[in-house]
Amino acid sequence: MSLAAPPQDPHAPRFRVRPPANWMNDPNGPFRWRGRHHLFYQHNPDAPVHANVHWGHASSADLAHWEHHPIALTPTPGGPDEAGCWSGCVVDDGGVPTAVYTGVDRNHTGLGTICLARAADPDDPALTEWTALPEPVVAGPPGGLDVVMFRDPFVFRHDGRRWALVGAGHADGTPSVLLYDCDDLTDWRFAGVLLDGHDPVARAAFGSRATGWECPQLYAAQGGAWVLAVALWDGDPWTTGYLTGRLDADLRFTARTGGLLDHGRDFYAPAVLQEPDRALLWGWSWEAREQGAAGWAGVLSAPRVVDVHPDGALRVSPAPELDRLRDAEPFVTTPGRTALPAAYDLTVGARGLTTVSLLRSARGAGLTVRLDPGEGTVTFDRSAWPRGEAAEPVVVRVPPQEELTLRVLVDGSLYELFVGDRATITERVYERPDDIRELRVWSGASVTGWALVPPTRG
Repeated sequence: MSLAAPPQDPHAPRFRVRPPANWMNDPNGPFRWRGRHHLFYQHNPDAPVHANVHWGHASSADLAHWEHHPIALTPTPGGPDEAGCWSGCVVDDGGVPTAVYTGVDRNHTGLGTICLARAADPDDPALTEWTALPEPVVAGPPGGLDVVMFRDPFVFRHDGRRWALVGAGHADGTPSVLLYDCDDLTDWRFAGVLLDGHDPVARAAFGSRATGWECPQLYAAQGGAWVLAVALWDGDPWTTGYLTGRLDADLRFTARTGGLLDHGRDFYAPAVLQEPDRALLWGWSWEAREQGAAGWAGVLSAPRVVDVHPDGALRVSPAPELDRLRDAEPFVTTPGRTALPAAYDLTVGARGLTTVSLLRSARGAGLTVRLDPGEGTVTFDRSAWPRGEAAEPVVVRVPPQEELTLRVLVDGSLYELFVGDRATITERVYERPDDIRELRVWSGASVTGWALVPPTRG
C-alpha cells in the first residue's frame, strides 16, 4: 500500500510516513528486523481525531520507500488496553519481536499500565500479526511517589542487562523518568527515579514549565556519552528536550548539558532506534490548522541520525538514505531566483550574512531564513503565515563559524530545517492559493537543491 498523499490536498506530505487517511500521532517502536526497518505509530483508523488509539505499522528496506501493513495493535474489549494502545517500543525478546506499550482500560484514571504484545510469526519479515498478552506486566505506578502521570515505556540495554524507562509526572508538578529492571520482560521491578525536574542541568535546559516528561528515550552516542530525550508535557504536549551525560554502572544518569531537541513548534514525542553504529530518531509533527476537514492529520518527521558533539551538544543530521529521494539532477546549483517544487531537499552554505526566501505571499511578504555565521544565528521567520501567538521568528544559536550550512527538507506542509549538524526546526506551513513558491538566495552563498521524487525499488 502506498504512502502517497491524497492528490487533492497539496498540504499532505508524500515522502514521510503517514497513514493514507485519518489520525496519526506518536511514532512507536522503531525496530529493525530481517533487513527491514519497522515503524509503528499512534493511529485512529476511523477518523482524523485523537481517539480510538491503535498502532499503525509501516516498514522499509531503505528508509526511503515505505509500505503500510495491517494495524498491529488493536484495543482488546475488556482488556487492559480497551481504551487505547498508547505509546511504547518494540524489542527483540529471545528472537520474538515484542511490543512494550501503554495500555489504558475502561476504568482508567489517567494512569496507564505496561502491556506486552508479541509477533505471532517471527519469521514473517513484515510482522503483520501481533498477539497481546491478557494481563499487564506493570499494573500502575510505584507507590509512595504520588505519581499522577505514568506512560510510554522505553526498553534499553546497559552492561548486558535490560532496563526500561517510563515517563512520569508527580502531584506536586515535578516531571520525572522512572527506571525499571525488566531483564525478564514479564517480570518488572521498580528501580528508582532515573532523573527528575529538580536536576539543575535539566532545570537550566528546560525551565520549570513541564509537569510531566513523556516518551523518554535513552541511547548511547558513538563517543561514549548517553543521551536522554523527553517530550515536555505541561498539561498538553509542549516541546521536546534532550540531556547528554554519563550513565554509570549503577544506572545513575549524570547530566552534563542539554537543550531543545527541536526548536520548531510542530515536533513532539521522539522515538529512537539504537543501531550498532548509529542512533536514528523520528518525531511526530502535528497539524497547525483546524483538523478533520482534510480527512487526515499528523505525519512523522524524516529519520534523523543523532549523536553528541565533543562539547556535549546534540549532533543531528538527516539520515543519508534520504538522498535516494533526490531527483537525478539538481534543479538549482547557483544563487539567485528560481521556482521551487512542492517537495525538495535544499542546501545553502553562507560565509556572510545571507537571507534565504522560500515562499512569498501575494502581498510580497516572505517565509525567510536568515543566516549569520559570524554571530552563529539562524532566524526562521514565518510571520506572513501566522497561527495565533506563534508568529514570532524562531531563532537558533550555534557556535560562530566561518561557514554556516543550512539544509531544508520540504514535503507539502512539512518544513524540516537542519542548522549544520547542531539544531533542527520543524514547522508546518500551509500555502494559500495565491502564494508563490520561489527560492531567492543572494550574497554569494552556495546553493544546491533537488526535487524529491518517488523512490524506485531495488
